[in-house]
Amino acid sequence: MNTRVQPSGPGHSHPASYYAASSLPQPDYPALTGEQVADVCVVGGGFSGLNTAIELAERGLSVILLEARKIGWGASGRNGGQLIRGVGHGLEQFAPIIGEDGVRQMKLMGLEAVEIVRQRIERFQIPCDLTWGYCDLANKPRDLEGFAEDAQELRDLGYRYETRLLQAHEMHSVVGSDRYVGGLIDMGSGHLHPLNLALGEAAVAQQLGVRLFEHSAVTRIDYGPQVKVHTAQGSVRANSLVLGCNAYLNDLNPQLGGKVLPAGSYIIATEPLSEELAHSLLPQNMAVCDQRVALDYYRLSADRRLLFGGACHYSGHDPRDIAAYMRPKMLQVFPQLAAVKIDYQWGGMIGIGANRLPQIGRLKDQPNVYYAQAYSGHGMNATHLAGKLLAEAISGQQSGGFDLFAQVPHITFPGGKYLRSPLLALGMLWHRLKELV
Repeated sequence: MNTRVQPSGPGHSHPASYYAASSLPQPDYPALTGEQVADVCVVGGGFSGLNTAIELAERGLSVILLEARKIGWGASGRNGGQLIRGVGHGLEQFAPIIGEDGVRQMKLMGLEAVEIVRQRIERFQIPCDLTWGYCDLANKPRDLEGFAEDAQELRDLGYRYETRLLQAHEMHSVVGSDRYVGGLIDMGSGHLHPLNLALGEAAVAQQLGVRLFEHSAVTRIDYGPQVKVHTAQGSVRANSLVLGCNAYLNDLNPQLGGKVLPAGSYIIATEPLSEELAHSLLPQNMAVCDQRVALDYYRLSADRRLLFGGACHYSGHDPRDIAAYMRPKMLQVFPQLAAVKIDYQWGGMIGIGANRLPQIGRLKDQPNVYYAQAYSGHGMNATHLAGKLLAEAISGQQSGGFDLFAQVPHITFPGGKYLRSPLLALGMLWHRLKELV
């Protein structure tokens, strides 16, 4: 397998992936040294942290961002690159807490979230291969019934982009596979190069005055009216703190860590395909995703590779050979790729919450400590929304959106640090068995 990685400075340490090998030039931001002071300290150099920092800087606050490794090192730089409308799953379940109007507002924010990404890319001309067009794939007739309800709901919300239901005989216009019984096209969602977006947003943050530090893992936090955040070689004093580490929070804050479960997701990238073959797989160059618990999601890259992902793992153990694990799944969808080489394989952790709603709020006992995590596979857009909501709250702006998310309680996964993953894996196995019925 090809594991080429684009050369960079001595601090280059992104995990090997197609994205790392095709990334923009990567500046090496310094490690934090000495004592620094800012209005806000943001921990985490992924989409949550970067976009919170951008939004805060645009509101006139001084910001220091600390990243333990490299900007975009985690899920932000390794995900499937799918930019899909919506936040959360089954938002109606929260009506007893936030009311029917609150549910509607969350649904509207799920549409706004994609617009935030769209506008950021356009305003700052970030080169990240943004391509519009997405299709939900129906594995069973009941999936298609749900799509019809989704399409009607989008119309009721005033969604301004084209949506269209596809029947089984129309599916080859979107995907060159006989695996699906229908679909829902959404031209307001799409796909992009996530690591290049993260790197571009880091450059935007720096232009706005944000001080970025890499290789600056947080070792301790002193809480209080003013927080003090410690790293191996320095510290930051700030009036407010944002924790945006998601699945990589580790033991930094046990209160938040127990509410997010790291789950592995994996991707393979083929060798570049001929224009004819690539067109036969995805004739409209859309991103697509099916509806199974262990879902498949895939798309074409700008250089016509098939990027095929899925197989969400809750066990905490990665496959020894990701390509050997994922290739048969790809061939179930596209048996015509049997002779095609796999050039890249990689995985990473996404953050899962028990109720599948992004966790955006502040600590009750530390009201100047804010957080955003547990995007449950919808992080590309939800992180950008979270950045806006957090910045509104920290800067003192009225933020009904922040208050809505903050009202929703989130349970701590049972079983503690070492048992919660196996327990959830058993639960997800039950859901997979139900799919067979």
